[in-house]
Amino acid sequence: MQKDDLYASPRDQLAPFQFDEQVARVFPDMIKRSVPGYSHIILNIGVLAGAYAQPNSNVYDLGSSLGAASIAMRHRISAPGVEILAIDSSADMLRRSRDFLDAEESDIPVHNICADIRQVDIKQASVVVLNFTLQFIPPADRLALLTRIHQGLLPGGILILSEKLRFDNPAQQEWLDQHHLLFKRAQGYSDLEIAQKRAAIENVLIPDTEDNHYERLSDAGFSAAHCWFRSFNFASFVAHK
Repeated sequence: MQKDDLYASPRDQLAPFQFDEQVARVFPDMIKRSVPGYSHIILNIGVLAGAYAQPNSNVYDLGSSLGAASIAMRHRISAPGVEILAIDSSADMLRRSRDFLDAEESDIPVHNICADIRQVDIKQASVVVLNFTLQFIPPADRLALLTRIHQGLLPGGILILSEKLRFDNPAQQEWLDQHHLLFKRAQGYSDLEIAQKRAAIENVLIPDTEDNHYERLSDAGFSAAHCWFRSFNFASFVAHK
């Protein structure tokens, strides 16, 4: 795992954040040091997939990046005939993901697909994962994506949705921002790295409130949704068909 040093030196100009080869190179270190509880979320995506994956169904990892969620699910799913479709729009991320997947032995195939998840058909799905992915989709497209996911889920299927949250209460937002900053400092990031990364990603990652998520999931057709994990301003939800 290579150390995330992408923003360690001052830059005259900051390009918008994108999931290119440079990010793919350091992504495991970047996300573990940026998202509190990330390893716990990945582990339990596997646990949840193991509980809900149905025989002869598809499991989707939408915005799969380097395949951490796909690998976790592969380790826990025991239902026969399951296939995992790991879909991401970044060829650089998928190229490195394939190296991780091929290093493992498993009876569960993982198919890497380079595509825009807004244009992928969801079929015969028992589990769908959006792990810190929806926040990078334009807000106007989010309901349509969730509706298509709901339509492609089998009865009893679930969506696992992990997201960074924003808050309408300014004092709450400020407190959580301050303590997320302390978390990143504790992970070894300098104030320069934090500031430059924030500037690069500001208009690329657009978070919603928790209420926004519940309302949109209901509008998409999900019968129930609840938060199973939260750490500072990061949360993960399960939505049931």
